[in-house]
Amino acid sequence: MATSLTEIQQAHAHMLKTGQFHDTFAASKLITFAATNPDPQTLSYTHSIFTRIKNPNSYTYNTIIRAYANSPTPQNAFPIFLHMLNGEVFPDKYTFTFILKACACFGGLEEGMPIHGHVLKIGIGCDLFIQNTLIHLYAKTGCIETARNVLDRMPERDVVSWNALLSAYVEMGMMELASELFDEMEEKNAESWNFMISGYANVGSVKEARRVFDMMPSKNVVSWNAIITAYAHVSCFKEVCVLFEEMQNTKVKPDNCTLVNILSACARIGALSQGEWIHAYIDKNGFGLDGFVATALVDMYSKCGNIEKATRVFRSTSRKDISTWNSIISGLSTHGFGEQALEIFSEMLAEGFKPNEVTFIGVLSACSRAALLNEGCELFDLMLPVYGIQPTVEHYGCMLDLLGRLGLLKEAEELVRTMPVKESPMIWESLLGACKNHGNVELAERVARKLLELNPQDSAGYVQLSNMYVSAGRWDDALKVRSKMRAHRVNKEPGCSMIEVDGIVHEFLAGEGIMT
Repeated sequence: MATSLTEIQQAHAHMLKTGQFHDTFAASKLITFAATNPDPQTLSYTHSIFTRIKNPNSYTYNTIIRAYANSPTPQNAFPIFLHMLNGEVFPDKYTFTFILKACACFGGLEEGMPIHGHVLKIGIGCDLFIQNTLIHLYAKTGCIETARNVLDRMPERDVVSWNALLSAYVEMGMMELASELFDEMEEKNAESWNFMISGYANVGSVKEARRVFDMMPSKNVVSWNAIITAYAHVSCFKEVCVLFEEMQNTKVKPDNCTLVNILSACARIGALSQGEWIHAYIDKNGFGLDGFVATALVDMYSKCGNIEKATRVFRSTSRKDISTWNSIISGLSTHGFGEQALEIFSEMLAEGFKPNEVTFIGVLSACSRAALLNEGCELFDLMLPVYGIQPTVEHYGCMLDLLGRLGLLKEAEELVRTMPVKESPMIWESLLGACKNHGNVELAERVARKLLELNPQDSAGYVQLSNMYVSAGRWDDALKVRSKMRAHRVNKEPGCSMIEVDGIVHEFLAGEGIMT
């Protein structure tokens, strides 16, 4: 059996040379390869082989239709199905299952409904596989009531039938209907439970997701990933780490998704020791150091303060993607290694990677922190004309920070005045901070008025302006700002910090007790 496009081309050439290609059965073997390898290039080549088979049989038709149904271009299955209908080979139940799946994948309700009528007309409408695919089709195209009617009228149902509708409810956020259906189900499997956990997580109901998870009779890696992701999405990173420990105790082996989530949690709470343990686990158990796992490791070490290890992981990564490059650039920038970040950026370009919005946030931040004015301005000016990236508020924020850091307040104010998005509190806060750092009270007053105009309940404008007045010895003005805060009932949010001691993460809130 061929395992690559090159091998299938060699097999095709051999069959043409020996005359075997004229044997429909032998030619169909080449088509079979596409069903399990539906990448665009291979599928295109396989389709060209299909068009040269003089008398394709139903197996050949079914295989190419199935291949397209599983591909990024499922709509291409429909012309082949129509050609089959108009030819001498009559579709069987497998044909209808595959073409209905293709219709579901490309949202072809108009194409799928006549097929439904056709299968009823020829007497195979009660086939379990066809009916399951019909539920999937109607559910995917938003016809939830029709999908439910198909389910209710089925003489025989299996867990796939129920899951087809359940997954649609979950995908559309209809968790009340999903819960009712789940309770009604005659049979459940791990996929059914996982749908419910993910569904509740997606609508932010972590408590309900945990309730279903705890009730689940047998949990697999997908179940653990679903509940871990649920807690990660609501920033409960300590709970993520606890769940990973429980997962280890149940002997369920994590996958790349698990590792990325737990490393991200370690990064967010500064749990370096736990992150290092995960790194050792990855090496010991033979997980490949590439893609998302490598990116998560680089990010974890960077955010936990060990940029040297982050750089070593980056250098030892076997296969980097744009996220891996972005992660190390951002890490170097955060740690003040602006010139090294720009060197990595140049290396990335030399290796043929195209920067994206996140890349430019990283390099512009690096220029800001290292006070590299010329480099920052040059990169900012290249974004749109060279790379086709429209600068966002974040990019303007980086440039504003760079100008403010160097005391170029006039240029910073002009940048704010000319930028497309003028109503961003984040930008005005950054400019106000620059005014404070350089003692420009006059500009600070104008900026603070604009900031409070945009968001009267934001404490940042009040606090920074008050602090500036104090620094300038204008105590009466400072008291007026504080009085205005009280009048508008604006409270300064307490600061928060975390520290890891002996593997335990402690969280501190200003003005609060200690949380461990």
